[in-house]
Amino acid sequence: METTLSAPEIRLGRLTRREFRERLRAGELKACILPLAAIEQHLEHMAMEHDWRSVQHVALAVAERLRPQVLVAEGLLAGISEHHMRHPGTLSLRPGTFLAVLSDLLESLVRAGFQNILVLNGHGGNTAPIRGTWEQFQRLNQVNLHFLSYWDVLTETDAQELLRSGHRLPEDLPGHAQEFETAIGLAAFPENVRTTMWIDQPDPTPSLATAATGEELLRRIVGRLTIYVQEMIAGKKVSSVPPYFP
Repeated sequence: METTLSAPEIRLGRLTRREFRERLRAGELKACILPLAAIEQHLEHMAMEHDWRSVQHVALAVAERLRPQVLVAEGLLAGISEHHMRHPGTLSLRPGTFLAVLSDLLESLVRAGFQNILVLNGHGGNTAPIRGTWEQFQRLNQVNLHFLSYWDVLTETDAQELLRSGHRLPEDLPGHAQEFETAIGLAAFPENVRTTMWIDQPDPTPSLATAATGEELLRRIVGRLTIYVQEMIAGKKVSSVPPYFP
């Protein structure tokens, strides 16, 4: 029996080549979100997939709001995590490897036909290497290409209103497995937070997190990123594309 989609799919990888081709040709697909993350230790109480689960959650929520115009592509689960390799189980890519794969994925999306691409990051260790080479990605791809970590849309006021641990923006977020990330986990995927293991850690900060805080953080993040992508599509938020020089 043939399966038909009840609503336009928002995950690129779940489309057939015909479905993708027809939606693109019809002008339906306006933007793509490419998530980046890490698989690494998150203290004693959080699953190592947290960064990937969180950025995926945010990306899909944004695409859901902007359905059918936005797809979420299959990104990078592993990131640059050498600083956590003393904890077995962490997966890490060398910066050169990570950036090379990111470059190939971006080229693939541009060749597929996307003119608006948001690279959405969920791991702090990826930020500096990407920002250091971002102009080159823009120069190579010549499209409306943007890079954000999903917490970048929050403000110091948000942190003051919502976080009890004293974390302030921009330096303190997301914080590694502290109140912010733990609250996100409690709200979006509580099965990944082992609250009974808080007592095994000398740092009590994660125990300040609540699901209610995480829900409000996600509401603000998803709402603001939705507007960001809408403005990309509308031509109101256009990246500066460095030219090639003859």
